[in-house]
Amino acid sequence: MSRYQALYQQSLNDPDTFWGEAASKLDWYKPWDKVLDPDAKPTPRWFVGGEFNTCHNAVDRHVDSGRGDQAALIYDSPVTGTKRTYTYAQLRDAVARFAGVLREQGVEKGDRVLIYMPMIPEAAIAMLATARLGAIHSVVFGGFAANELATRINDAKPKVVVSASCGIEPNRVVHYKPLLDNAIAASSHKPSSCVIFARPQAEAALIDGRDIDWESAVAAASPVDCVPVAATDPLYILYTSGTTGQPKGVVRDNGGHAVAMLWTMKNIYNVEAGDVYWAASDVGWVVGHSYIVYAPLLAGCTTLMYEGKPVGTPDPGAFWRVIEEHGVKVLFTAPTAFRAIKKEDPEGAFLKKYDLSCMDALFLAGERCDPDTLFWARDKLGKPVVDHWWQTETGWGIAANPLGIEPMEVKPGSPTVAMPGYDVRILNEQGAEMPDGDMGNIVIKLPLPPSCLPTLWNNDQRFIDSYLSKYPGYYLTGDAGFKDADGYLWIMSRTDDVINVAGHRLSTGQMEEVLAGHPDVAECAVIGVADALKGQMPLGMIVLKAGVDRDESELKKELVQRVRDQIGPVAAFKLVTVVKRLPKTRSGKILRGTMVKIADGSEWKMPATIDDPAILDEITEALQGLGYAKS
Repeated sequence: MSRYQALYQQSLNDPDTFWGEAASKLDWYKPWDKVLDPDAKPTPRWFVGGEFNTCHNAVDRHVDSGRGDQAALIYDSPVTGTKRTYTYAQLRDAVARFAGVLREQGVEKGDRVLIYMPMIPEAAIAMLATARLGAIHSVVFGGFAANELATRINDAKPKVVVSASCGIEPNRVVHYKPLLDNAIAASSHKPSSCVIFARPQAEAALIDGRDIDWESAVAAASPVDCVPVAATDPLYILYTSGTTGQPKGVVRDNGGHAVAMLWTMKNIYNVEAGDVYWAASDVGWVVGHSYIVYAPLLAGCTTLMYEGKPVGTPDPGAFWRVIEEHGVKVLFTAPTAFRAIKKEDPEGAFLKKYDLSCMDALFLAGERCDPDTLFWARDKLGKPVVDHWWQTETGWGIAANPLGIEPMEVKPGSPTVAMPGYDVRILNEQGAEMPDGDMGNIVIKLPLPPSCLPTLWNNDQRFIDSYLSKYPGYYLTGDAGFKDADGYLWIMSRTDDVINVAGHRLSTGQMEEVLAGHPDVAECAVIGVADALKGQMPLGMIVLKAGVDRDESELKKELVQRVRDQIGPVAAFKLVTVVKRLPKTRSGKILRGTMVKIADGSEWKMPATIDDPAILDEITEALQGLGYAKS
């Protein structure tokens, strides 16, 4: 039996020993009564009875053990020409002082702090300071529009919001404060105060009695110590798109999350204390939570925060410059980033300008990595390229090539094998297990391993309905795929209408709601079509109300702007076409899956339940007009 197989079997057969040993590498105020409580509801819980603080383990523990002078966080911002390094001691002091600011604003254990920040060190400091107090942070990606922010404010009910005057894109400044003000105006819940970090690129008018300047508040604050919490208490809430358009607040606990994060750094990524680790993502996404902030710091690594793009800041050599300059051992990013680099520099000319001998491996996640991109990256870098699969809900890899346990054969298109703790099965609609090679619903047999969501924020029933009810005893991933004879997993598609745009999961149903709100639109459908750069792009099909006679180009501009305003630029909504009618089943369901296949030029069969087959000819013609539906 291989080392991987032995560990994998132990994790399923004796989880108490497996995860108990992993947990012993962290500091606990009080040890757990049970490693796993299988009877907890709505789902089994880890390290029940234990008391813990995540910030202590991510920061103070390393200072106490003599790593205070080691770099903890490197900030590299090509969009502002700024670089800054925090040692573990400096990071501890900054976090402790900002925790003092939050304490002054009344934040206590269990309170929520909403963080709406760009990719600057202050975002990580705010997250860690919230955790230091035993409070719960909810980070919202800075590109989200005011009404999306308002829904999250209403759901999380934060006591304090932490934000900045602006975010910076390569060609523009994004003013955050007006978005925040509009969101608070639109929300029924009102935070008691907002702490605003002023950036020199934009001024932000502060509202008397509510808004506080970050620097002034920090200067006046006293540092505070870590507050012990139950291991099962929430560390954060992270909202992910729901198929209803109402975001789902994924809850992450303190103890299990930290144990899993620390375990992954050595076992999956093969990095250890002192190594430089770079996740080129954003703190607003799950990758940013797990692998910019928490996991690298829990492991005593140096983590990189990069405020820039893979191309254009200033050129397609941006990533290679960062790797060489800071001695990055492992890079973790989305396949989209490599597609962008490949598009701008197909021969890898910029790569040849840099010495990447420090780099051991590239990890890709966020969407399925097409074999072409994987081959290109592997060929140009001459390093192992690992595609791994996970979800906002799990917080770490369900399937990966575990380089720190034993590197395994790469099968392009597969994220390799299930990681310890994940008992992954492929089931048909009736719940029977599928034979090797046959496609089905990908599920995970309970218990889920540490770090996976125990519930949704304030909504156990929605958690049960969304993830546990279809197959009792199993967690429904919402992905479809198969397992081959070697145990490798193949993730083929989403089983709902959430599409993946450049690694960001977005609900097409939510976009449909926005488009349907336009006064000229009778009905619409949004599908995800294949895109060489972003993986998928949303494409809107609009049926106009009877009697509406509009200039189509003007209408399209209005619809694109409407999605941008209400969901945000992150939706990347640009493709829209007007059609006379939408293909439906006799029961009235829109045939989205069939339209996706037509758009992508895949083989498709005429649905047996279609109301009028002639409609598909019209749809094909409309899609061809946009450059899709090529046979």
